[in-house]
Amino acid sequence: MTPRIVFVTTFPDAADVARAMVPSGFELAVVPGGSAEYRAALADAEYLVGFVDGLVDPALFRDAPRLRLVQLLSAGYDRADLAAARAARVPLCNNGGANAVAVSEHAVLLMLAVSRQLVRQHLSVAAGNWRGNQTPRVHELRGKTLGIVGLGTIGKKTARLAQAFGMRVIYHDIARLPEDREDQLDVRFRLLRELLRESDLVSLHTPLNDRTHHLIGAGELALMKPDAILVNTARGPVVDEAALVGALSSGALAGAGLDVFDQEPPQPDNPLFGFDNVVLTAHLAGPTFESNTARVRNAFDNVQRVARGEPPLWIVPELEA
Repeated sequence: MTPRIVFVTTFPDAADVARAMVPSGFELAVVPGGSAEYRAALADAEYLVGFVDGLVDPALFRDAPRLRLVQLLSAGYDRADLAAARAARVPLCNNGGANAVAVSEHAVLLMLAVSRQLVRQHLSVAAGNWRGNQTPRVHELRGKTLGIVGLGTIGKKTARLAQAFGMRVIYHDIARLPEDREDQLDVRFRLLRELLRESDLVSLHTPLNDRTHHLIGAGELALMKPDAILVNTARGPVVDEAALVGALSSGALAGAGLDVFDQEPPQPDNPLFGFDNVVLTAHLAGPTFESNTARVRNAFDNVQRVARGEPPLWIVPELEA
């Protein structure tokens, strides 16, 4: 029987790439997640690939008894039931950094947009106010200190981009690098509270788990410089959103660039919408044409590894033996 890959996505580009890249000797079923077609496809599925972390639960493993691999196209897996995957003894893998370039570029985009008050300037020009009566105070990145919280694949790429702008980079991570590796990357470790005090901009690149939920709360925000900027392209609940609103309202923080929210999509009355020093995007840092190709390439590479009897790459840390 031809091994079946069930590929779940809502992105047409990813579906097209999957059809073009499916390895020979495999059957590909492209289905929308949670649909009747998806549920029917699971019966014979050996490999589940896609944006499926919210579908990883005990029912998945009951409905897909032949499943050998769950391969996420996303980097995050905070909605996956890890206990169910562990009990089923099915590897759960993330995308192996396939969207790292996209997310790191987006993080720097948000740094620039907030520092240069890009949205405010755009709206002013579009309203017919050529310069108007006031030139906004804007800042350069060069010479500023960037604090990166979470120096994984995305964090490292963000560090390199920041250094290209002439920024000094410090970092905090529970997996501290050896000093020679810090020398190679030109970064220096700080305790979290140190990092928050020293940084002109803070960029978050941590997974969401029990340890990182509301990692940045009122106490942490109070440590930051009043002219500092917070950037979050990780997961919304890493930041206490109410505390962030309070810091912005009081002027304790100069601005924020957010690609993620505590609730997605956010409610129409979310107070973050009312700040002209906050730049918002709709959890779109990762999906680019290029990253979609890299995601599928990594996924199908892992599928073929498992099919050959080899261990897959990028098993989520909580499930590693």
